[in-house]
Amino acid sequence: MELFWYIALLFMLTVYLVLEGYDFGAGIVHLFFAKSEEDKKMITKSIGPFWDANEVWLIASGGVLFFAFPTLYASSFSGFYLPLIMILWLLIFRAIGLELHGFVNNHLWKSIWNTSFGVASLLLALFFGIALGNIVRGVNLGMVDNGVSTQEAHYFFLPLWNSTFSPQANHLGVIDWFTVFLGVIAVIALTIHGANWVIFKTSTSLNQKLKKVVFTMNFALFAFVIVSLLIWHNIQENPYENFNNHPWLWIFPVISFVGIFGLFKVKSYKDGMGFLFSTLFLVGGFVASAVSIFPKMLPSTNDVNPSLTLYNASAHEYGLSVGVYWFVIAFALVSLYFIVQHKVFKGKMDHIHYGDH
Repeated sequence: MELFWYIALLFMLTVYLVLEGYDFGAGIVHLFFAKSEEDKKMITKSIGPFWDANEVWLIASGGVLFFAFPTLYASSFSGFYLPLIMILWLLIFRAIGLELHGFVNNHLWKSIWNTSFGVASLLLALFFGIALGNIVRGVNLGMVDNGVSTQEAHYFFLPLWNSTFSPQANHLGVIDWFTVFLGVIAVIALTIHGANWVIFKTSTSLNQKLKKVVFTMNFALFAFVIVSLLIWHNIQENPYENFNNHPWLWIFPVISFVGIFGLFKVKSYKDGMGFLFSTLFLVGGFVASAVSIFPKMLPSTNDVNPSLTLYNASAHEYGLSVGVYWFVIAFALVSLYFIVQHKVFKGKMDHIHYGDH
């Protein structure tokens, strides 16, 4: 049952990354590339009916984490308390930036909330990349100091950064050069993803410019991904062990690179193809990162306390079994809702009214 819930959680987080990822990316495009008010309206129209529904997957993932892996939930929500609060506030300001923008027809008012929406989207993309970096890198479970565990084996707490800014320090911080590096990759990848979504869902004059942006940024994405694979050996011992032991897992890195290479021809594809390739990159890269540390869910950077895995961090077998029935019902309802929603709002969103008061 632990494996079932692990796959369910990983699937839900992947769906959240793809759906909310284009929301964040659209916000970054809105901040840097949309110069006219008309272009900004078109971007908000492209995500208007979807963005709040997409966040359901994050809430649902948190619920599954709480239910199926309570030890991991407790450990993570205490250890990452500061960045989680920051993410919560960023989600709030991003939402009210979208909702309050059209309440007053005043340039200063609109400028404030446009900036709130764009900056919050940028920082959320950065922080979620940093979060992935923390999971891959691991944390000091038990707060071991000089070989002695000073706290319970599953407890840790991280400041935002440490004085060395190193991912190999004894006292780690949330932000170091490795996690920031992955954060930058996330910003680039989600900007591309959001631009592809805007191209897919609108016919704005901005689209041709965005295709050039995607093509140019994809070179940076490719270079950063290659560098991240090279430095991974300095962060995690034998990072490709799972892939070598189970060769079928290489399909996920291959999917990711298919996405990158496909994006180089975004100018010649139909509008929706760019979004498909950026989705492949995100799905392949995220799942590959997760399975690289399997069965670990939160690695320990010390030899005193064990890593949190899907086996030692899970709930009782009986609870996991009973929960499957409720999960299937809830998943079916949510899936039905999303199918209907995307059927109603299929095609271009140019004539959809959103944010007008």
